[in-house]
Amino acid sequence: MRIAMMVRGFIATPPQNDIAYSPAGVAKAIAEGLAGKGHQVTFFGPEGTALNNGVVVETCNVRPMATTSADLEKQVATGDLFSDYRFGLSDAVMARAMLERAKNGEFDCVVFNHFEAVLPLAPLFPTVPIVYILHDNMDEARREVIEAHASSNQFFISISSSQRRNIPDLNYAATVYNGVDTTHFAFSEEHEDYLFMAGRIVPEKGVKEAVQIAQQTKRRLLIAGNLSPQNYWYFDEHIKPFLDDKILFLGMLDRDQLVKYYQKAAAVLAPIQWDEPFGLSMAEANSCGTPVVAFRRGAVPEVVADGKSGYVVDNSAEMIMAIEKLHKLSFKDCAAHARKHFSEEIMVNNYERVLEDIVTNWRRPGGKPTKRRLRLASKFTRGVSGLSKLITGNIQD
Repeated sequence: MRIAMMVRGFIATPPQNDIAYSPAGVAKAIAEGLAGKGHQVTFFGPEGTALNNGVVVETCNVRPMATTSADLEKQVATGDLFSDYRFGLSDAVMARAMLERAKNGEFDCVVFNHFEAVLPLAPLFPTVPIVYILHDNMDEARREVIEAHASSNQFFISISSSQRRNIPDLNYAATVYNGVDTTHFAFSEEHEDYLFMAGRIVPEKGVKEAVQIAQQTKRRLLIAGNLSPQNYWYFDEHIKPFLDDKILFLGMLDRDQLVKYYQKAAAVLAPIQWDEPFGLSMAEANSCGTPVVAFRRGAVPEVVADGKSGYVVDNSAEMIMAIEKLHKLSFKDCAAHARKHFSEEIMVNNYERVLEDIVTNWRRPGGKPTKRRLRLASKFTRGVSGLSKLITGNIQD
């Protein structure tokens, strides 16, 4: 296949310096994995974008608008309407180039990691299969926007079954779980007694709850993650007053540092306060052999095998009890679970199958939609439900 892919037009892939942005890492792994399997992959990103495995990078002469976290925060924290639109305008330069070249037969399909980057343009290119990988929590506002720009050439790939709950009737092609580099997030049998949290320091991640749970269990808690200015209030009120020799804030860690803390932790806590679409840190922790104790929200029951790779609980009291029985879990079982369901290799293989299915059923050699494909477009979800079930499988085994 000849595939064009894009994440954002204003941030390079992978993100530079201290920008925490997991969709870019996932997209990079997919693009490089597909190229490694012999597909022609062209990745659109601003200057500074760099991928391996023969992936061709197209910058469209676009410069990144942010190269550091502070850079990004400064541009996000604005009330100026034009400034707010600049991100989308930057995306549109690349999205338009991808669609025009696909229309001219250069690409078999185009893949976007954020539908908002191209949604208004999609109906204008009805002969181009447009695939969206959904990384965010799908809510009513997103549903309304998607429906306003609907066309039969747009296909959606969810990253968990839970993510579909609020918008069950999109033109879904499949559910494909995110994958982690199990070689980098390597297994370790040597674990210490501390609890660990990794992620953005925001209320929805449940950092405050993790601090309270650590205090009640009298366990050491290490917290790693990006703290943005708009959440200083949360940190100052709910985390900073409780920092001491047992509860530590490590700040933003790079990937190599992060692995070391995963590998030594007794468990990773995820007392999330929102419906997490996937939860990459949980798969990363399991890959290192570390169990996860998480609230039953969003995709947690799909990612954590309760009683095998961690515990799925309903509240803080249950999380406290689960921490007391961590000794019943096997580090090897945690790692085996991640490798069986959430490796980058499995993820890439599943994306390959989904994209091949879309390309095969959508286009004929002349490059136009087949009559059969047009008839079935609105029923595509049911048409590939078997494929979706085959891909997601039963992760609790």
